Amino acid sequence: MGLRTYIRENFILDIKPYKPKNLRKPERVLDIVSAWKGLEMIIEDIIEQFHLPRKRCIEFGVEFGYSTVVFSNYFGSVTGVDTFEGDEHTVNKNEHFEETSRRLVAYPNIRLVKSDYKDWIVTDQQRYNLAHVDIVHNYKETYECGLWAAQHSDCTIFHDTESFPAVREAVKDIAKATGQTLYNYPEHYGLGILVDTKSLRKKAR
Repeated sequence: MGLRTYIRENFILDIKPYKPKNLRKPERVLDIVSAWKGLEMIIEDIIEQFHLPRKRCIEFGVEFGYSTVVFSNYFGSVTGVDTFEGDEHTVNKNEHFEETSRRLVAYPNIRLVKSDYKDWIVTDQQRYNLAHVDIVHNYKETYECGLWAAQHSDCTIFHDTESFPAVREAVKDIAKATGQTLYNYPEHYGLGILVDTKSLRKKAR
């Protein structure tokens, strides 16, 4: 058994595999290069499988806005928080807030905020229906940002659970800390899906 197969099999043993029932492309998608491409096909399926309300979404890690626009198809408001300066794992290290703002100006339900997640989470006490974490791919930041997101949303998704072991470990530890249910979709570099089933059951009553 190769190392890649070993890692994946052991990963799946303690996380439920996510199996989409319907793959659907959203109406509005940006025509840009993005490592997130392909995941837009399962977002509506996630919303439907977990019965998520469609009011508010927050995203940490906007970069050029591909995933942000995908979310704008399904939620009344989308808040995108990013430094817009890249990080150690991104190719682009140039400041691009204005560029991304111009690209997304056609989507009135998107609000972009130039901020580090650390500054944002100490002041925001809102609750969101979906949170997306796709920041610097190390354990500490993913855990810190992801834990806040899991505590303030019905469902939190994490990109790169397959390509960055540190992200995978952080997500698993957040699931343990919160008692939430964790799924993984292995395609397109991996998407961890953390669901607050207790909160959703209360809303369904």
